[in-house]
Amino acid sequence: MTAHPTQAVILAGGQGSRLRPYTDDRPKPMVEIPGTGTPIIGHQLAWLAAEGVTDAVVSCGHLAEVLQEWLAGAELPLRVTTVIEPEPLGRGGGLKFAARSLPRADEPWYATNGDIWTRFSLREMAAFHAERDATATLALARPRIPWGAVETDEFGHVLDFIEAPPSPYLINAGVYVFSPSFTGLLPDWGDHERATFPRLARERRLAGFPLPQGSYWRAIDTAKDLTEAARELAQHRGE
Repeated sequence: MTAHPTQAVILAGGQGSRLRPYTDDRPKPMVEIPGTGTPIIGHQLAWLAAEGVTDAVVSCGHLAEVLQEWLAGAELPLRVTTVIEPEPLGRGGGLKFAARSLPRADEPWYATNGDIWTRFSLREMAAFHAERDATATLALARPRIPWGAVETDEFGHVLDFIEAPPSPYLINAGVYVFSPSFTGLLPDWGDHERATFPRLARERRLAGFPLPQGSYWRAIDTAKDLTEAARELAQHRGE
């Protein structure tokens, strides 16, 4: 078994209804991050390749032909295979369907949602996964709350206003490391987060990898997320 996964699945079949009108003529992973000239999936493939991934399976759905056409014409840093579900299988079923096209069934693999734009060390996450002998490991993010918070004392006096503080809770960041055996635990149809993950958690075979401090992470769900991502990118370039 390799020291870290060299294969990955990208789930890129979502409708992206909250990103309309951007997704009227393209799937969500094909939406361009303003100022980069590259769609979300292009950033993901570059990141995966930089982390040692040589083969990726992209699970297509909504407007699949647009994504497939872009992949066919782009200079890609790794080998990419596309699959299309014969019918809607749900997130868990879709993941299992895509995993069947991975080139090395006996090796671990990464997976990521097609609307995640992030940068952190997947190798560190894979090492974390191996050290805990986990069947599955989730990346965990602590996003900023989109509203300002108000801090009070026990008497109800307002002490401070905190603009967009970090969430007190960790969330599933939509990036995973899976052991080879995980594929067989996925449902043929349905949601793995309601079936497979809870079972693994009860058996202490599910691990959570907190993103290292300072890591960039953003889920691109709305037009506001695109604007924020472009602003953060410009700010990073100016540093």
